[in-house]
Amino acid sequence: MKEDRIRIGHLSTVYHTAFILMGTDLLSVRGIEAEWRLFPSGPDIIKGMKQGEIDLAYLGLPPFIIGLDQGLEAVCVAGGHIEGTVIIAGSGVRPYDACVGMQQFLDQFSGKCIGSPPCGSIHDIIIRDLLSRYGVQTVTVKNYAWADFLHDALDDGDIIAAVGTPALAVSARRFGSGAMVVAADQIWPFNPSYGIVVTKSLQRNRPLITAFIDAHEEASEMIRRHPNRCAKLVSDLTGFVDEDFMKEVYRVSPHYCTALPEEYIRSTEAFSQTLHRLGKISWTVQKEEIFDTSFVQVIHPGSHHYRDGISCSSGSD
Repeated sequence: MKEDRIRIGHLSTVYHTAFILMGTDLLSVRGIEAEWRLFPSGPDIIKGMKQGEIDLAYLGLPPFIIGLDQGLEAVCVAGGHIEGTVIIAGSGVRPYDACVGMQQFLDQFSGKCIGSPPCGSIHDIIIRDLLSRYGVQTVTVKNYAWADFLHDALDDGDIIAAVGTPALAVSARRFGSGAMVVAADQIWPFNPSYGIVVTKSLQRNRPLITAFIDAHEEASEMIRRHPNRCAKLVSDLTGFVDEDFMKEVYRVSPHYCTALPEEYIRSTEAFSQTLHRLGKISWTVQKEEIFDTSFVQVIHPGSHHYRDGISCSSGSD
């Protein structure tokens, strides 16, 4: 079988299906030869895509929208995960559940510093939006080039809290002194933590994109149905996270699917409006410019699975 070669940009976010695809033959059996490239953040992926280094990317929707505003020629063709942003903090911070709403929670950070992945990442936009909407003007947001640095910065006292992925919450609890103080579903309902973005040139290759989304959907279903098996696969592949770590990451935000339902699209539109209000983009990018749903509708025409959760089986599955 002749294989189609595709250059894929991804992050170190271990719960993305990228790691399932890298550790299985889901792409090769569909005639796809993948060349994987790791990037520090979504904004860095945008740069790589604009420079012609990659054809397809695992990307948060806010940095993608910023990229479109800057002239990026690409489109989102599938979903992947929702509600992938949490807030962690040390023992001196009251968790959201112990506060009377978000205003009281955020007020305790006045005059202090919160850490975030790079400027323009989905986590950066979410925390800046929260601080803006609730009028908390004296908080500094410090951006780090790699999200992996955040829990060390928290332990060193450089920041009082940090915003990031579910993996950050697990790392902070297991390897540092932090804990999750705001859960993923308490910040921005149905926020699109990542989607599959392709260049306009690759968009013309419908069979290749459809085959990739089919593999991506099978990997998403594997995570939902067989999280223990996937945890072992990712642990064996990476060598820097163990199985229990991955099982916990999957449980923190168990919202996996490839569909692009109305809820996902509306949440993305709200991000576009927020980015314009925060001065990150010069115009409000419309959904027609962000999405091409025709590919995923072929692979996933039915109802989405984002709210189905993952299997609670305690066995080896």
